Amino acid sequence: MPSPAKPARERIIDAANRLFYQEGIRAVSVDAVAEKAGITKKTLYYHFKSKDDLITAYLTSRDQPNLAHYEAWYKAASGEAGDKVEAIFLQLAQSARHPKWKGCGFLRTAAELANLPGHPAMKVGAAHKRKFEDWLAGQLAEAQTPSPAVTARQIVLLLEGAFSIMLIHKDPTYIEEAGRAARALVMAART
Repeated sequence: MPSPAKPARERIIDAANRLFYQEGIRAVSVDAVAEKAGITKKTLYYHFKSKDDLITAYLTSRDQPNLAHYEAWYKAASGEAGDKVEAIFLQLAQSARHPKWKGCGFLRTAAELANLPGHPAMKVGAAHKRKFEDWLAGQLAEAQTPSPAVTARQIVLLLEGAFSIMLIHKDPTYIEEAGRAARALVMAART
């Protein structure tokens, strides 16, 4: 049971985060989120006017923590920019080995909402992916990598491809291989 000391809105988002990530947004009802949060459905609707608003809040709550992980992994890695980029992929592969890991919550939500391109959660997901790409381009520029925006975009394509194939195969070695390819891209750009 969630701690009653936490405000209801936070408890709702925490519950949505656990349930939506583990089971998918379409598989989880508002009733299930309310129950997991230890509140009534009426209270949930006081804080969120619809399930769509709750889905959007769920993704918004994942944005900064995910970006902070990428930044921390990059900064903690030793070596050149390519090594640091590869470290992000290696950390993701390690995360993917955990039994509760279900892939990228943003990508999974986008797949479930593919027929609703204007959905607010799709905009949150797109903004998250763009922030990561822009941050990565900044890191590559700081490391004096030529064409940092192009290289960052190529790395993002590798990362998203790795996330996608992981949904199918559940094999973290795909992320490790994508990391090696990302490192090679950075190294090639710098020569």
